[in-house]
Amino acid sequence: MIRTTLALLALALLGAVNPLGAQENGARAQLDRFAEGLQTLHARFEQQVISTDGAVQDRSEGEVWLRRPERFRWEYGGDFPELVVADGERVWIYDEMLEQVTVRDQGAASMDSPLTLLTDPDRLEEQFEVREMGQAEQMHLLELRARSQESEFERILLGLEAGLLKLMIMEDAFGLRTEIRFDEVEINPELDDELFYFEPPPGVDVIGGLAETAGLQ
Repeated sequence: MIRTTLALLALALLGAVNPLGAQENGARAQLDRFAEGLQTLHARFEQQVISTDGAVQDRSEGEVWLRRPERFRWEYGGDFPELVVADGERVWIYDEMLEQVTVRDQGAASMDSPLTLLTDPDRLEEQFEVREMGQAEQMHLLELRARSQESEFERILLGLEAGLLKLMIMEDAFGLRTEIRFDEVEINPELDDELFYFEPPPGVDVIGGLAETAGLQ
């Protein structure tokens, strides 16, 4: 379910506008500029999951579309294609290889991770220790460390370049690291409503607490 959590985090970052008087070109200031006025986003991404010994456990790539405040579409390609769609009420996770769809309440799915508190910028510093980390690879780095031991990720590193979010690194309590690099980032493109609509293909299994409510069982 880590892909769903990461999708929710990316959506949450759209709401992270809360200027702190940071340096004009620092990471936090760039994050504020990235989010300010942002309504829609489209980007390509590459994702790696890296173990504690540095071995790459999983590598994937795809595209993401987001519409503020509550909609996203996250498409993973490669050997294990997966689609994650949030329509504002439900999150749909379609595993093509398993021919299986999981449907979850979007509010409940968001509450599974304290990362989604980023949608409430007034609580950001309440839940995370926020620290500027200088520059690397031409990016300004911002570190978020969870104050709660119940957070799914202990540490999040954001990399921003020219006012765009280019990198997210998440580390959990077991040292597993997930890195996502964004490319070809488009700000406020026109997006078709159909991107944020999902109907399970005929014949697939639909599971989850909302399957019956949605009339799919």
